[in-house]
Amino acid sequence: MLKESLIENASVSLHQQADNWQEAVKIGTDLLVASGAIEARYYDNIIAKVEELGPYIILAPGLAMPHARPEEGVIRSAFALVTLQEPVYFDGEEAPVSVLITLAGSDNEQHMQGIMEITQIFEDEDPNSETGVDLSKILKCRSAEEVYAAIDAALNK
Repeated sequence: MLKESLIENASVSLHQQADNWQEAVKIGTDLLVASGAIEARYYDNIIAKVEELGPYIILAPGLAMPHARPEEGVIRSAFALVTLQEPVYFDGEEAPVSVLITLAGSDNEQHMQGIMEITQIFEDEDPNSETGVDLSKILKCRSAEEVYAAIDAALNK
């Protein structure tokens, strides 16, 4: 679902510049607004939720999955993947984030399925491990095709 969505929505943006976590989140949501997958208000809902609940979107050191509820602006299920030239810090977090995978789930089932797929693909950052994608591999990708290949490799381990 991740790779197919990234291709369908043309929603991979590599080596971007963001001054803060809000700008980093906006890069991903802007890709999904442009593809017609979400409404612009989805971004506002993500920001409001992080400000209210804290950085719940951080899944692992270096990796965040910006998302909000399906009813908060999702038109259809989609993902966007953004890498940053310089990592950003979330309030109160020691580890910076350099990879953001925006999730837009059109209903609760799609939402949970998306979270499970991301955690499966990125489940183990140990480069010697049999599972998962090492974030450094994603950060080295120079094209969307290289990202797709890294996802394929993680799913076929």
